[in-house]
Amino acid sequence: MPTTDRNSSLDRRGFLALTGISAAAFTMGTGVPAHAAPAGGTVPADPYRLGVASGDPTHDSVVLWTRLAPDPLAEDGHGGMPRRDLAVEYEVATDARFRRVVQRGRAVAVPELAHAVHPHVTGLEPGRDYYYRFRAGGEISPAGRTRTAPAPDSAPDRLSFAMTSCQAWYQGHYSAYRDIAEQDIDLVLFLGDYIYEYGITDANLLRGGAGDLGPAHAAAVVTLEQYRLRYALTKSDPHLQAAHARAPWLVTTDDHEVENNYAADASQYGATPEDFRRRRAVAYRAWYENQPLGEGSLPSGPDMLLYRRAPFGRLAEFNVLDTRQYRHDVPADGGVPGGDHTDPARTILGAEQEEWLYAGLRASAATWNVLAQQVVMAEIDRDTGDGVEYSMDQWDGFTANRRRLFDTLTGHDVANPLVLTGDIHRHAAAELKADFADPDSPTIGTELIATSVASDGDGSDTDDLEPIWLGNPHVRLYNARRGYVQVQLTPTEATSDFKVLDHIEADDAGTVSTAARFVTEAGRPGLNPVSGGQQ
Repeated sequence: MPTTDRNSSLDRRGFLALTGISAAAFTMGTGVPAHAAPAGGTVPADPYRLGVASGDPTHDSVVLWTRLAPDPLAEDGHGGMPRRDLAVEYEVATDARFRRVVQRGRAVAVPELAHAVHPHVTGLEPGRDYYYRFRAGGEISPAGRTRTAPAPDSAPDRLSFAMTSCQAWYQGHYSAYRDIAEQDIDLVLFLGDYIYEYGITDANLLRGGAGDLGPAHAAAVVTLEQYRLRYALTKSDPHLQAAHARAPWLVTTDDHEVENNYAADASQYGATPEDFRRRRAVAYRAWYENQPLGEGSLPSGPDMLLYRRAPFGRLAEFNVLDTRQYRHDVPADGGVPGGDHTDPARTILGAEQEEWLYAGLRASAATWNVLAQQVVMAEIDRDTGDGVEYSMDQWDGFTANRRRLFDTLTGHDVANPLVLTGDIHRHAAAELKADFADPDSPTIGTELIATSVASDGDGSDTDDLEPIWLGNPHVRLYNARRGYVQVQLTPTEATSDFKVLDHIEADDAGTVSTAARFVTEAGRPGLNPVSGGQQ
């Protein structure tokens, strides 16, 4: 059964037995008084080779991140760092030259967390840019730029963000992030599959110029050291680092951060629940170590609280969801009509997350109510003939849960539901219907689906799945190239640009273009093509 409480699988003693990490180590990495931090000590040269980042912005705070790793691909997972605690100072300024520093502090980089720090900086002004950097010993990091959310009662006239997902490093260059780093955006939403757990071999290595990675990368990722190594390989990309340094991120996981298609503590490859919980524990620990996450997302053994809410004034409220950790397993009878997937007890979110989501939607006064999540919510019939066939890994495997969500949206007049999705390595856009069996039923929301950044190589404008997707009348776009989606929200409309790259395998010089643009009007859910859209 799915876990419905973040600490239900293991108590604190069990957590320590699994991970060997202390609550003190977590606390030290999030920021300590100057007198409590150890002296700076000698730090190896060039320790910031994994970059800097910020995330989870509020109107008066942001989480900063870096990980000291002068030798990021060291196979022991410690990035070439000595096994001792080191003080890391940070400063936040209102200008790029750091002449007007407004916050300073210290965190402690501990070997238990691979020398990553996550200082939570508070006391900032709403809706403005800040610049930040770190110092460890005599080594100063590159500067990052971040931005706080608008004041809670403010009415911003715009919010611009990019949404990305699915970035198998070995299957192409991160040219999408090159383009994102050049944009004036407020936020990046990452919707899952930051790493992939498969071994990297000649058969799947599509990234030109990658060279010989060595046998350590050819193994499937299972241990903590291997997860750390895979994150280090992924984060070594300069365009990914630039995008992290350009704007704050809101991140969530899908399946490949642990294992393909897992469901709660059920492995799809035969591991026992106990063994799989151990794998989840090390995978979640490595995820936390490598992301700009606040202390609310500190993993506790195999449990990690990822769902959270991020308001941006009265313009938008982001509900960041977790559709993996609490879901029921794949039903035994697949997607046959009336099968197990229709069972009212089945949930993709878990009981607690469902109630948290519905309560927040009912209470929201935001113009746009955004669900940032992982797998396709719209019904997709995959049988182009007279029958029906559905993917049980997506919301089609949890139709009662989807109905409860849709009933909340309609029954409480939730304003302008906007669902953001990744997972499928394709651009798609769909109108969410009150009754998918009736194309003429009311449209109650809009779903924007971002293609992969790199997974599956170059891709193409179309492929053999296009007839399946566009055979569903509520699907308005299908494109199989790599890229990202850029969205601009105003009080009156949401504009979504589906960006694509002409290539990503050979090099990182691919040309970016807009495959389609849609406008969704406030108060009128649905997709209005501006140019390049498919109807």
